[in-house]
Amino acid sequence: MDHKLLELQGRLQYRFSDSGILVRALSHRSFCGDHNERLEFLGDAVLNLAVAGLLYERLNLLPEGDLSRVRANLVKQETLHQLAIELGLPNAIRLGDGEVRSGGSKRPSILADALEAVIGAVYLDGGFLAAQALVQRLFKAVEFNPTMAAIGKDAKTELQEWLQGRKMKLPHYRVVGTMGAAHQQSFDVECEIMELNLAERGIGGSRRAGEQAAAAAMLQTLSHREP
Repeated sequence: MDHKLLELQGRLQYRFSDSGILVRALSHRSFCGDHNERLEFLGDAVLNLAVAGLLYERLNLLPEGDLSRVRANLVKQETLHQLAIELGLPNAIRLGDGEVRSGGSKRPSILADALEAVIGAVYLDGGFLAAQALVQRLFKAVEFNPTMAAIGKDAKTELQEWLQGRKMKLPHYRVVGTMGAAHQQSFDVECEIMELNLAERGIGGSRRAGEQAAAAAMLQTLSHREP
């Protein structure tokens, strides 16, 4: 096995039964067709659940809305980017030539997505408990501060709270398309609220940015519907 993969598994404190899953998690779409975006999608869900569990235990006096805002601040791109650097992902990620030349190994969106993909890979290889243990190790030194709830809401969190306050299901986000070269892509994302038969789209330089733009567009639409 490649020494970089062995070293990364040492830092993860997890040994893969199928190292091919880890290789895929570290492969950006600019590198090959068997890239990490599906694992990133899976890892995002696992990460949110694992962090929610940590918050439920550590901040047991906070109400649901505040817990959601704290979690949003903990799983945002800036935090994941820093954790990815500490884990050494810039030296392990596999990028296409164009992405290498443009500094992709340092790009926050690429590293944050790769970290989510690695979490998804651990989940597939070892199950939820293994992935949860990894998230707990990653966030061990991260401060879980109740004051994070006072930080301004992002559009996705605000939309989620709007829907939850009306007993509606959470919105569904999907990437409709991508534009531009592999090393400089924009993501066209749709936000759909099925119960209201509404869909809005937004464009961003990463999947997360596209989701935020789509959520902001949806909030704008909803503001015109309310009296």
